[in-house]
Amino acid sequence: MSMAGWQAIHSLSKDASVRSKELAPGTTRRVLSYAAPYRRIIAVFLSLVVVDAVLIVATPFLLKSLIDDGIYPKNSGLVVRLSLLVAAIAVLSAGLTLVSRWLSSRIGEGLIVDLRTQVFAHVMRQPIAFFTRAQTGALVSRLNNDVIGAQQAFTSVLSSVVSNAVSLALIIGGMLYLSWQLTIASLLLVPIFLVPARAMGGRLAAMAHEQMGLNADLGTRMTERFNVAGALLVKIYGNPDTEDREYSERAERVRDIGVRIAVNRSVFFVGLTLVAALATALVYGFGGVMAVGGGLSVGTLIALTALLGRLYGPLTTMSNARVDVMTALVSFERVFEVLDLKPLVAEAADAVPLPDGPVRVDLDHVGFAYPAADDVSLSSLESTATGDRGAGEVVLDDIDGTIEPGQMVALVGPSGAGKSTLTALVARLYDPTSGAVRVNGVDLRRATFASLRDTVSVVTQDAHLFHDTIRANLLYAAPSASTADIESALRAARIWELVERLPSGLDTVVGDRGHRLSGGEKQRIAIARLLLKGPRLVVLDEATAHLDSESEVAVQRALDTALEGRTSLVIAHRLSTVRHADVILVMDRGRIVERGTHAELLANGGLYADLYTTQFSDQAILTTDAAT
Repeated sequence: MSMAGWQAIHSLSKDASVRSKELAPGTTRRVLSYAAPYRRIIAVFLSLVVVDAVLIVATPFLLKSLIDDGIYPKNSGLVVRLSLLVAAIAVLSAGLTLVSRWLSSRIGEGLIVDLRTQVFAHVMRQPIAFFTRAQTGALVSRLNNDVIGAQQAFTSVLSSVVSNAVSLALIIGGMLYLSWQLTIASLLLVPIFLVPARAMGGRLAAMAHEQMGLNADLGTRMTERFNVAGALLVKIYGNPDTEDREYSERAERVRDIGVRIAVNRSVFFVGLTLVAALATALVYGFGGVMAVGGGLSVGTLIALTALLGRLYGPLTTMSNARVDVMTALVSFERVFEVLDLKPLVAEAADAVPLPDGPVRVDLDHVGFAYPAADDVSLSSLESTATGDRGAGEVVLDDIDGTIEPGQMVALVGPSGAGKSTLTALVARLYDPTSGAVRVNGVDLRRATFASLRDTVSVVTQDAHLFHDTIRANLLYAAPSASTADIESALRAARIWELVERLPSGLDTVVGDRGHRLSGGEKQRIAIARLLLKGPRLVVLDEATAHLDSESEVAVQRALDTALEGRTSLVIAHRLSTVRHADVILVMDRGRIVERGTHAELLANGGLYADLYTTQFSDQAILTTDAAT
């Protein structure tokens, strides 16, 4: 009764609103396709579930025979044989339970791996625009909660429905066979329990939903405070007492809802147990009178009460079977929602490798507008419902030009001019909405991703490092690199001496996002990573923008080595860093408004000259202020 009771509580406490949910066409067929690799194991699993259900129902009939045919006639031999048979059934049932559990785990865990691997691979192939909108926690939830909910369709829900359906049919059939009068009398108590139970189930579902929200809020609080950036913000601006109080308030709300759920579940369980006990008393009362009058044998009475004890749990669970099934299918549908989001930037079926040799980049009347949110993301993965679901405004308009092999081309201009967007197109983080970006004559939309990764590398203004060792972060770009290769790259990036002085050298863990290193050190590690990969086209997105003067000099020297002999496209905030560029493209409002060398652009007296004059006059003022 205990197992059946808690199973009934779990079933009725699910959100019954899924009962009326309309699934997308073909969802069930698609779900079944995931069962195909496990169909033999599932068949064996369900067969064992059915056999176990039969054995559970068989025991009361053996008890009837043991009493009526063994004990009363004083047939000790039959009593011994039937007792041994009951014991054998108990042992067999225990064995079947263990084997069923093993098979269930094989199916469930295998399905989790299949779904998680598929979702992870699909998400990692989404464009960068997807990650700028999707909430990380929501994505992780799809990989965890929804995938686990989906696998329960083939384990918990499937076995529960089959086992309980078989058990109910056998139990009610057996009870009717033994005494239809007592069976009907005992079933009259079902509505008395089931109606309040459904109301209690609805309340439990609401509380469970509230509990998930409170736990998510508590988890978000910890995630925001436990990462390096959040902890630093708390240290600088936060008040420890306020932080403690606010966390305590959230934790207390989680505690309170947990207590309420526990109490309500206990009420539910006690109610189920009470109804079963009343039904048992009814059967014993009426059945006892019938047995005294000779209308019923004692063995039959015992068998009826034993079957009755197995009736109410499965009956309650089956009354909510549709909700159980729909809950599992909805989890599948939420997983399919992610899998059905087609990557906006995808490899063409007829993709070709980029040609070898020095890189030439052609910008052929390139135009770009950021895609609509529904093309790159799902509203269900975003933290809040936003109204900016339409396509963005035009960011680039008729960008035309050529970067010759070995050239260094600089992009300058005011903030929001479209510089970073243009470099994102060259790295194929996005595709142009008009025109084309070609590398050695191949439109990047027709290039293989592998050859693109080998050809192009990007260093951003905030280089990201994984929470791992320096060696692992470098090998991420070149897994086959030797220690000598790593040392050579670090020397070229002007960072080897520092790494050598670290207690664990290359095996030093850099911390969350590389926070144990300074900004300049992180940038030089990123440059070493680039050198280790050895790309032919380098894109620098303001790689020295947030560095102090000393770090900037060190990083700039490392960049000079990294860019030597390579084609490069460089975004510069500090114009002093691009005075020696072969060509400077000046951008404003998504267009190239000037182009030329540093000297030519200064002589023209246009936007570049204004930017240069403004920047260096500001520096002169700062220098004067510092001197005084």
